[in-house]
Amino acid sequence: MTKHVSSAEFGREDQRWPQCLQFLDASYKRMYTLGCLDILYKPSLAIIGARHATPYGIAVAQMAGRIAAQSGIVVVSGGAMGVDYAAGKAALDAGGEIIIVSGCGADVVYPRSSEDIFSAAQSGRGVIVSCEPWHQAPRRYAFPKRNQIIAGLCTSLIVTEAGMPSGTFSTAQTAHELSKNVYAAPGSIFSPQSRGTNRLIELNSAIISDEVSLETLISIDFGKSRLISSGDSPVRGRILEALVANPMRPDELALRLDKNILTIIRTLSEYEAKRLVKRLPDGRYSASEQSYLSTYCFDA
Repeated sequence: MTKHVSSAEFGREDQRWPQCLQFLDASYKRMYTLGCLDILYKPSLAIIGARHATPYGIAVAQMAGRIAAQSGIVVVSGGAMGVDYAAGKAALDAGGEIIIVSGCGADVVYPRSSEDIFSAAQSGRGVIVSCEPWHQAPRRYAFPKRNQIIAGLCTSLIVTEAGMPSGTFSTAQTAHELSKNVYAAPGSIFSPQSRGTNRLIELNSAIISDEVSLETLISIDFGKSRLISSGDSPVRGRILEALVANPMRPDELALRLDKNILTIIRTLSEYEAKRLVKRLPDGRYSASEQSYLSTYCFDA
């Protein structure tokens, strides 16, 4: 089916204004769009999280974007670096469609690192939406407004990582107030990037415990399921299991796992070469995005 790709500008009284955004206050006067406007009215899943996300947060975003696309559900994000970009790119790579809600003019690419997903949306694989005028550069006040639109447009919302306070956490709170279904990926109690998601779970957000649980939640909310089987859960070695819980130095790992420090260092070097772990600037090791998404890895 041919998609109609164009730019559009309309006010609140126009029939093209989404009914789900009628709750917005009077400061939201006009909407500007680029891409396939029809996508704006499809069932959608917002996937949001930290700009400076950990490998864990990025991996959850990629998983969620892929599942949504394979289920025929549009992915909504702010197009920012980190989780927003990871979710949008994963959805596009899986053949899905995206909505980017911009805090700038709809014709302004921000950040530049997300240019490929902006281009894909503009070309008809999605739609870029903004309530800021054409050509408007980034303004601090515009991003909380953008977050309100994300919360309003989506049917359900996933938070992969969020600090407190943060724009991500406030977006999830708005979604809660609008009676949207909110999911959260639990994280380490030692990670500042997971304080918001863990708090959301305390506030009764649905817990994403694994890929199957996320697919189940999406199936219930949207009445759709993937045609592709999710397969078995990843099998990880003890070292990777420990690093998933919390980044650690080699000596900490050796003590925790009761293993020889040289064995730990050799194994970490092997895993780093396979891109299953990454060394952080402070000398600790963290599980990588690839290890979270890998189906198999070797026990240590």
